[in-house]
Amino acid sequence: MTNEMTIRLSFFFSILFVMLVWEVICPCRANNLTSSLARKFNNILVVVINSLVVRVLFPTSAVGVALWCSVNNIGVLNIVKMPEWLSIFIAFVILDLFIYLQHVLFHYLPILWKIHRVHHADQAYDVTTWLRFHTIEIILSMLIKFAVIVFIGAPVLAVIIFEIVLNATAMFNHGNIKLPKIADKILRLIFVTPDMHRVHHSVLPNETNSNFGFNVSIWDRVFGTYINQPIGDHETMKIGLNEFKDVSETQTLFGILKIPFDRNND
Repeated sequence: MTNEMTIRLSFFFSILFVMLVWEVICPCRANNLTSSLARKFNNILVVVINSLVVRVLFPTSAVGVALWCSVNNIGVLNIVKMPEWLSIFIAFVILDLFIYLQHVLFHYLPILWKIHRVHHADQAYDVTTWLRFHTIEIILSMLIKFAVIVFIGAPVLAVIIFEIVLNATAMFNHGNIKLPKIADKILRLIFVTPDMHRVHHSVLPNETNSNFGFNVSIWDRVFGTYINQPIGDHETMKIGLNEFKDVSETQTLFGILKIPFDRNND
């Protein structure tokens, strides 16, 4: 707990650096938007703003909520006695399931979709796309996460592991990287791969509303939202949303932040 933030930030920046280098060495898609430093900078700036807002609004982190539950014996896993490894595993699986369900909810509830469009309006696809969520969505996500942690009584270690793994896998599967087909096929038996999640960022509505997982691939298979490959090929498939075609609306910081309030593109 004492080193939780240091550990998480170390993993975050290390994986982000690895993915940025990997995208340069072995990119899947080559286009000007993907390589635009201004676009990457604005996407990164969004996560900086979000982090500052969350720090101001929430006096504690998800790990802090888990610690509070543990100290006060709150939540199912703190009441039902079981081996620690089992409670950590159960909490991890439940947290990942709720991330999947939350993602589906943000697609199908119109008011939430208006907010979530910030993520999908990116017309390129790389590791910085993962950082691009509107501040309102981050706040709502934090509240949902807090509620789940309190209800299940997630162990502190489970939350730390989950936060690190989710960030790592999401940065990986948003990467503009090309994996050998056999590697992709084997990896996606368990994890969401870049090719699998890239389908989710297609402009085609049926593809946009598929492959919702960020971490493990099982939930899309279980709930019937899995699409193996896009209609087009990964190198040339169109990314983004058809209603947002102007780069000034989707790639500048102001344009990104005003997307939920843009009535012209409803």
